[in-house]
Amino acid sequence: MIADKYITILGASGFIGSRLVQRLGELGLACQAPRRTDDLSAANLGDVIYCIGLTSDFRSRPFDTVNAHVCKLLEVLQTCKFDSLLYLSSTRIYGTHLSPARTIATEEDVLQLAPMNPDHFYNISKAMAESLLFASRKKVRVARLSNVYGNNFASNTFLSSIIREAIFTKNITLETAADSEKDYISINDAVDGLIKIAVSGRHDVYNVASGTNVSHGQLVKNIAELTGCEVHIPPEAPTVSFPRIDIQRMGEEFEFKPSSNVLDDLSELIESYKNHATA
Repeated sequence: MIADKYITILGASGFIGSRLVQRLGELGLACQAPRRTDDLSAANLGDVIYCIGLTSDFRSRPFDTVNAHVCKLLEVLQTCKFDSLLYLSSTRIYGTHLSPARTIATEEDVLQLAPMNPDHFYNISKAMAESLLFASRKKVRVARLSNVYGNNFASNTFLSSIIREAIFTKNITLETAADSEKDYISINDAVDGLIKIAVSGRHDVYNVASGTNVSHGQLVKNIAELTGCEVHIPPEAPTVSFPRIDIQRMGEEFEFKPSSNVLDDLSELIESYKNHATA
């Protein structure tokens, strides 16, 4: 049974979706998390946060990726009633290179996508979803999330993978150079930012990130100090760096300022992975 007015989390079984449900409950905000089999067409879903999606396994699951990022979204737009919809996109959509004169990615950037490049498949699926949203002429918003970290024990993202390697094999082998870098945001900061956008956001697109890049070299150095693992970086490993993400819009509208730093959180994060493995 779907109630008349809620914040509705689609994809509530996932890492971000489940934490959104938890946080909304803590804040005393009405929330519902329908199952995949629920009929959503009969009621107003209120303010929807669309969390359905894939991350690191998009290369091996291209059909599932498009279905989650685009096809299910199309179904929601066509058949469901809602007051607003916030779609979780990704800062990965900016790619790995900007022009030499620009090093910061903003919400207004023109995106550069290469269909022949397999690494762009994820970006293109998110861009298609964003374009579909704005073409629908409904009240929609997009949150471009950077790399969200936390107790996501089933994840195959870069950070989760190297933490598990460090703990269980005492060895990290990087496939990218030490000076590769990207932006990381904690799950708590990400969720708080998303709720603010869903409830009162005035813009169409928001970057939800820390605004600071961290290099792979910094991460593995700290992880090695905390776990005693060895680190191996092949000399031919390529540098893959993402631009720094501008979060000025979030700061100006919501006074958003991430309270956590991935390097500072590594010790607690590693302990949580250890505890999960022995539970």
